[in-house]
Formats: sequence, C-alpha cells, structure tokens
Amino acid sequence: MSSISEINKDTFWELIAQAKEQCGQDQDAFCQWLEDRLIEMGPEQALNFDYAAFAYRAAAYKYGLWSAASVMLDGCTDDGFTDFRGWLIAQGRDVYMAALKDPDSLADVPVYGDCCFETICYVGSYAYEELTGRNTYEDFDPAVSRAWSEKIEPDIVYGEGIGYPYTWSETAAYLPKLCAKYLTPEELAQRIRQRDDTWNLTNPEIKMVRATEKKSKKIKKDRGDSR
Repeated sequence: MSSISEINKDTFWELIAQAKEQCGQDQDAFCQWLEDRLIEMGPEQALNFDYAAFAYRAAAYKYGLWSAASVMLDGCTDDGFTDFRGWLIAQGRDVYMAALKDPDSLADVPVYGDCCFETICYVGSYAYEELTGRNTYEDFDPAVSRAWSEKIEPDIVYGEGIGYPYTWSETAAYLPKLCAKYLTPEELAQRIRQRDDTWNLTNPEIKMVRATEKKSKKIKKDRGDSR
C-alpha cells in the first residue's frame, strides 16, 4: 500500500481505494481509517480532503442520477440523495465516473448500507477539528472550493440526458437495467399509475429544468419525444 502525504484529485481516490480495501463495507471502520490517515497528514491535507469530497459530491448532483437512486431505494428524498452521493464516492473512482457517464451502470454495483453514506463527506472535517480545534466551516474559502471544482471538472464525462428529471414512465426507458433489477413489471406499472410525477412538477426549478434540459436519446427513441 502506497503512502499518501498530500491530497490532490488523484490521491483522494487512492485513499478511498485503500479504505475500501482495508474496511470493505464497514462504514464506521471506513471513516475511522480515513480519519486516522488524515490526522497523520496534518490539518492542511484534512482540509483538502474536505474540499475534494464536497466537490465530487456536488458534481454528482444530477437529476438522472437521482432517478437511479430513486429506483435503487424505492424513492429518494433530498437528504437521501445527499447520502447516496456519499455512498457513490465510497465505491471508488471507477464506479463514480461510470455512474455519471451512465447511471444505469449502477445495476452492476453491489448494494450495502441502504446506499447511504453520510459521514464520508465529513471525515476531513472530523480530522481537521481533531487537529486544530476548529470546524472546517470556520476556515472555508469559497475561492479554494471553486478551484477544487475546476480541478475535477475535466475528468468527468456526463452522460447525455443526465441533467433531466424523469418521470417513472421515462425512467423505465432511461434506466432499463436498474428497473429490471429493482422493480418487477407490476411494481413499475403501479408507480407509473399512482405517482408518475416522480418530481413535484409544479416546482419552478423542476419546471425550468424539464423545459431546458434535453432528455436521453433513449427516451426519444422509445417514446417518440421530439425534444
């Protein structure tokens, strides 16, 4: 196992991979192992981990991925999607990047912990506070946060249609593997009948996104949608 002394966008994922190798699906052990390593590295690197974790979590805020979480979890609240994105990060770089390119790829990923891993995104903060007695929010720098987002952006390939909020009927075409794995045809049909408006379609943000974002080409092909 290689020794990591500095957190950048590559060593962030190396550290996640090492934690996964050491701790598997034990989330408490996973976080404790990460926290111990960050404490060894010192406050600057603990803070870097914090920035990186939140940058990757923010980058995964996509409605198509949220639809995938809703299929896997039988519905997913805003808080639930936050925790889901933490869980996604814990699966490692390959799974994370594949999910942003095609959320349906998550059909091949083993599920544990209800696909929720809230604390992973706070490990840097825990280590930083242990080292300095200060919370990362007290020393948060918006410019550094933006810089982290800019650093990771070139590595991410978003799949077409991932920014669109799909109804259940559209989700069946957008995420066929996930729907086949987690829902019977009868369950899917019932969701479409009872609450096809997966999102609050009167919400101004959802209305705007559905009006401006493009659907996946799979929806166009399967449902004849011209947009």
